[in-house]
Amino acid sequence: MAKTWLDKWTPEDDNFWEAEGKKIAWRTLWITTITLTLSFATWFMMSAIVVKLPGIGFKFTSDQLFWLAAMPGLAAGTLRIIHTFLLPIYGTRHIITIATLIKLIPVIGIGLAVMDPTTPFWVLMVLAFTSGFGGGDFSSFMPSTNMFFPKRLKGTALGIQAGIGNFGVSVVQFVTPAILGVAIYGAAEVFTSIDVKEAAATFTGIDAEKKKEIFSTLDTAVQSKIILNVDKKIKDSVKSVVPITDKAAFFAALPAKAQGKAVSKIAPKAAEKVMNKFDTATKAVKNKNIYLQSAAFWYAPLLIIMGIVCWIYLRSIPVKASFKEQLDIFGNKHTWFCTITYLMTFGGFSGLAAAFPLLIKTLYGNFPNAPDPLVYAFYGPLIGSASRVLFGFIADKVGGAILTTITGVGLIVGSAMLVGMGLVSPTSMDQFPMFLAVMLGLFFFTGVGNAGTFRQYPIIFAENQRQAAGVLGWTGGVAAYGPFFFSMLIGNAIAATGNAKSFFIGLIVFSVIGTVINWHYYQSKGCERPS
Repeated sequence: MAKTWLDKWTPEDDNFWEAEGKKIAWRTLWITTITLTLSFATWFMMSAIVVKLPGIGFKFTSDQLFWLAAMPGLAAGTLRIIHTFLLPIYGTRHIITIATLIKLIPVIGIGLAVMDPTTPFWVLMVLAFTSGFGGGDFSSFMPSTNMFFPKRLKGTALGIQAGIGNFGVSVVQFVTPAILGVAIYGAAEVFTSIDVKEAAATFTGIDAEKKKEIFSTLDTAVQSKIILNVDKKIKDSVKSVVPITDKAAFFAALPAKAQGKAVSKIAPKAAEKVMNKFDTATKAVKNKNIYLQSAAFWYAPLLIIMGIVCWIYLRSIPVKASFKEQLDIFGNKHTWFCTITYLMTFGGFSGLAAAFPLLIKTLYGNFPNAPDPLVYAFYGPLIGSASRVLFGFIADKVGGAILTTITGVGLIVGSAMLVGMGLVSPTSMDQFPMFLAVMLGLFFFTGVGNAGTFRQYPIIFAENQRQAAGVLGWTGGVAAYGPFFFSMLIGNAIAATGNAKSFFIGLIVFSVIGTVINWHYYQSKGCERPS
């Protein structure tokens, strides 16, 4: 069996690099980049799957769906912190191979779980946590790549790996809609959705007395949910004429458009039963067969193949340190400053990517001709990943600090536009194109910042490359909590106010802090560590 540890590794020695180092480094980069792409894809697969769960019969609240989208981020952040210290102990070959194969647990587990709509919420929460395996190993991939390349190529190599790896987020959101029609294993599920326009048309053709009579036969809990979904302005207007305590009379007095919208907001399977009670021939109910389990199962053969490839072709660099020795990074203030700036850049990218589909569904999903979240959601990560690859090369030319500052300014302006123009508290679908454009702009800037920050860190810690690798792992770990923080905070904001304004105001404040720190310590004239 081929040995795991290389005899020596001196990439700054031009003779060694040209003779043997270059071939090994680039081979390692391409293998680990492919596996990192699969890591990101499996990490974010739950964010694409959750938007389809209500339609196949899962009775989860909006808050629970945001929790399922958030849980992989919580897991990834925690696991990245652990991965930060593993590489110098076990080496690239063992870590990357095991990290690739262990992701079979979530892809098979989630695939089996979504085949049964009675699967308990806690089971899906555990499986969502395991999908964080794909986000956690980033803090072994990047420090490994950092050690394989000479200083002049670090920005390029890290930009290629992280940028292409980030395409995994777009892969999951792009492939999921297509793969739902492919039978890999198991029977199809019936996916139900309600067309708000057709629902309104259905109610328009029924007289008020008939509506009152039918509504009174509904389960009281269903009645309450429907009334709760009525727009506040309309609710206040109608209840001044009809007491809201008489739910059937109150519902019958609502405009047909409001009735259709209120019914469409409850669980799709429940809404289907309600619409069929009012009119068995309604065109509002849309049913189609999908294989939601395929959105998870299709990764399994790829993971097995890449796990074998990793074990055969990867080797480990002989840079070893105990866990205790590696803790010295926490005594350096720049570790904490870099943590803040990377939470702003990669935390912003991963957080927005995880929350984007549900954000579209929650803010714009109840308007007539509402957008399918998965049709648009993949564009954000795609743009962020592409800008990270492109600006990885630029960072090697102009430095990373200026790119990080530009990112901070972009996030501040973009978030201010979302709040100031009412794009995260919409009143009609007319606002969706601008919302989408600004969100894609935010993704673009996070990609620029990701390239900038990872160019900066090896330079900021140039006196100790082992520490530089540790900081890359640690900052990546904290930033991986982005999906958890973003999903939870956005979900809480929407639950409390019906919109996401307060979240983006908070993002503005945090981006100002990160930008000022970066400019003061790493970019301004005479700064401590220009990078």
